[in-house]
Parts: sequence; C-alpha cells; structure tokens
Amino acid sequence: MSSTDTSARDAAMALLTQYGDDASVIATLRAAEVAAMGDVEALAHWDAVISFLEEGPAPEQLS
Repeated sequence: MSSTDTSARDAAMALLTQYGDDASVIATLRAAEVAAMGDVEALAHWDAVISFLEEGPAPEQLS
C-alpha cells in the first residue's frame, strides 16, 4: 500500500470516528474547499478519502 493510500485511509477512518455517517459529507466539503483554492494535490487526497468512504477498503488496505 502506498503512503498516499495510507494517508487517505487514515483520514477516512478519523472522519468516520469523529462524524460517523456524515464522514462522506465532511470529506466532500473539504474537497470543495481545496478545489476552490486550486490545490490539485490536496483535491486528489480528498478524492481518495471520499472513494475510501464510499467504496470501502480494498482487501490490501485492511492491513
């Protein structure tokens, strides 16, 4: 697993812990904020977090 995947997973898990079912909404809001600032790298991170939250982890992401 790449450090990018680990970072997205960790962020997703933190959002789930803090916000529960609203985690995807919070991640989407953060993605919109960084998109508005033109931060392409941060947007890619939040897109990965959103994907993790919506699709669940791949088997290799569970370790």
